[in-house]
Amino acid sequence: MSISFGDNVRVVETPLTTGLGFAGRVGQVYGETTPSVTDVEVVGDASDDYAIAVQFDGKSDSIWFAPQLLEFVDHAAGTEIVIGSKRLVRDSSGEWIEDAPKQANASAKPWWRFWG
Repeated sequence: MSISFGDNVRVVETPLTTGLGFAGRVGQVYGETTPSVTDVEVVGDASDDYAIAVQFDGKSDSIWFAPQLLEFVDHAAGTEIVIGSKRLVRDSSGEWIEDAPKQANASAKPWWRFWG
């Protein structure tokens, strides 16, 4: 299965990932890049010139990994993203579904009628 944005992944246990303290940790995919263009530091062999950013709980920065060091866990169903005015929610199949806009409270007065 191909790993993509929003997926939960587990770091494969290797001497490198164990030594760095990442082996077995689960995180969420936040992006992908071409290291030769972006000059990011990649954990593992990036000879394919492709890396995946993983965000772990408790860490402020994403860590870039060679794809062979990651294994798919799930599609992180329920993950929400907002792009402009669109809100998307991920389902268990990995699809991003546009969520209906929130309905305003019909009984609430508009701000311009606050004093009226």
